[in-house]
Amino acid sequence: MSRRRASGAVEASGTVEASADDAGADGASAVGADADDASAADTLATGSRLAVIDRVCYALFARHASDRRHDADRKRYRGTALDTGFETYLARAYALSWVVAVAAFFPALVVATGAAPAVAAAVEARFGAALLSSGSTAAPAPTPDSVGPLRTDRAALLVAAAAALLAKRATVSTAGVGLRWVAATRRTDIERTLPGAVRYLELLSSGSDEPRAMLRKAAAGDAYGATATSLRKALNAARLAGSLDEGLRRVARDTPSRELLAPFLLKFRKRAAAGDEALSEFLATERRMLSHRQDRARKRARRFLELLTELFVAVLVLPALLVIGATALSVVIPELLPPVSTPVGVVPTRAVVLYGAVAFLVAFGLAAAVAVGTLRPPSQRASYAAPASPRAILATAGHNPASTAVVAAGPAVALAAWLAVAGYTLVNVALVGYAAFAVPVGLVAARRTRIDDAKDRELADFVHAVSGHVAQGRPLEAAVAAVARDDDLGVLDDDVADLAFALRSTTAPEGTAQSESGSAEESPAVNVRGAAIEQFVDRVDTPLAARTLGLVTGALDAGGDADAVFETLRIEVGRLYSEQRALRSSMQPYIAVGWAAAVLVAGVVAVVNTQVVDAARLAEIAAASEAVTEPEGVYPELERFRLYVVTQATMLASGWFAGTAARGRYAALLHSGALVACCYLVFTVGGLV
Repeated sequence: MSRRRASGAVEASGTVEASADDAGADGASAVGADADDASAADTLATGSRLAVIDRVCYALFARHASDRRHDADRKRYRGTALDTGFETYLARAYALSWVVAVAAFFPALVVATGAAPAVAAAVEARFGAALLSSGSTAAPAPTPDSVGPLRTDRAALLVAAAAALLAKRATVSTAGVGLRWVAATRRTDIERTLPGAVRYLELLSSGSDEPRAMLRKAAAGDAYGATATSLRKALNAARLAGSLDEGLRRVARDTPSRELLAPFLLKFRKRAAAGDEALSEFLATERRMLSHRQDRARKRARRFLELLTELFVAVLVLPALLVIGATALSVVIPELLPPVSTPVGVVPTRAVVLYGAVAFLVAFGLAAAVAVGTLRPPSQRASYAAPASPRAILATAGHNPASTAVVAAGPAVALAAWLAVAGYTLVNVALVGYAAFAVPVGLVAARRTRIDDAKDRELADFVHAVSGHVAQGRPLEAAVAAVARDDDLGVLDDDVADLAFALRSTTAPEGTAQSESGSAEESPAVNVRGAAIEQFVDRVDTPLAARTLGLVTGALDAGGDADAVFETLRIEVGRLYSEQRALRSSMQPYIAVGWAAAVLVAGVVAVVNTQVVDAARLAEIAAASEAVTEPEGVYPELERFRLYVVTQATMLASGWFAGTAARGRYAALLHSGALVACCYLVFTVGGLV
């Protein structure tokens, strides 16, 4: 297999260009810590609104970057992709720490000054009693104006200063923890995106691109996330150092992915120096190894999800049972739950339990939804962006959930305002408003998901058919035209017909040479074939299309064999589509668990409301039991409403969990909104609240 070696002009065109604002930071981080520190002041962009503040902070606090206690922070910083120098970042942290210290000093001084007399009195009582019992008169007894040997005002100043110092140190430590969190997040992103990048590099290796051009194409798009960022840093470092080997070595040294990306980059530079065949074999081996690693990670995620589901069901039922138990105890033995004194006044114990249960349910539901969402691969997380213009938002509201969210927000707020004016309780106003917003957005997202699933299914058939025609020796343009003419692709019929027309009408523009495989080699003319494929990907607008067909252009432009490219593409599309279906099937039980838990809690609360919290039932209990001392102190309507609030919090938590397991955050809106609306209708129409 031959590979064209680029000249100086091609090598210059293969360089990833950094912007003026980011060139200093990216280049400095690639060269090393010393160069980063020397050029940290240059990273302060003059056009930034924080430029003056950054200069002041840098002048005052940049010296702390050389302290030994920040060596670990410097090492973590190298694993991040921050666009500021390390000294600038640390100077900002120290400046913020002083602001936090001043902000904490005065409240602490007020609290300490107010508490000092009480502390002094307690010390006086304890110290005086000790003196009297011992009969000693050597030391003077403390007074209400002193705490030990200090006066109360000085003691308050010392306490406030200690609180400010702790706040300052905590702020600086938090900055270091933030670097660790960013590096860990970037490491996770690299581990998720590296397999796809390696598969793309293997596809490019069948062409005539040199290693630098291959890395440039893999780093050009956003499909590979943090891996693409690392490759761009390597190319920038190679431009500064004059050697691709040196750029790869430096990024391998600084990357947070020590187990995957670092050894891959080091092996890549060795295999690239050994020749084209060695590089292709290495990429094939790495692709298989990373695929096996992904499979193992997927199995671990499923086991973790099983444990999370069991924990979710167990914990979700506890708050409702706790509130029910508190209500029953208050009915039978009111003395067991006395009121609680709080800074805002005396609050009934049942109310404290209620508010705590609701807050816990909402927080736990969000945490469970986030945990489930992190288990879903990034390629299978639907994300939508609303258009910029209001007219486009209205036009796309029927099939773009992000646009629907903008349009539905106004009517939901108006409905909530009308309900508030009509005299509904604030709880029901918030719940009905939430359901009015969440259900339309979720329905549009569900419709869009069904369309995208149909497109992905037909896309797999389209790629399979085109691959068969190309394997028979037909050029790409003829293969696509044959598929558009002979095959029924459902929702993709119009898009494939447009692609065939675009390829057929621009097959051989002036100045473009045709190879025997039908691939157009680069020339001064516009690469219309690549533009046609990219336009087709934009019209299909699914993650599967972007991850598969979006890679064909680069591989064909590199001079790769069309048969090998489409055979690899067919396998990749089939694998990704099978993974989507398998994930969808494996998530169905967790959706059922979320709904079952919600129905269970709602049923238990309904039984309690009808069979326990009832005026006639309470009168019977009071007459039959001597333990009920004050049955008239229990209000059935209030108790039923409190149980209803806890039930609605359970509906929210269950809906978020089930929806996130199903499709993501938009499905979480649909499931939670539907559960809230159903609960409201059942409890209101049934007279349970």
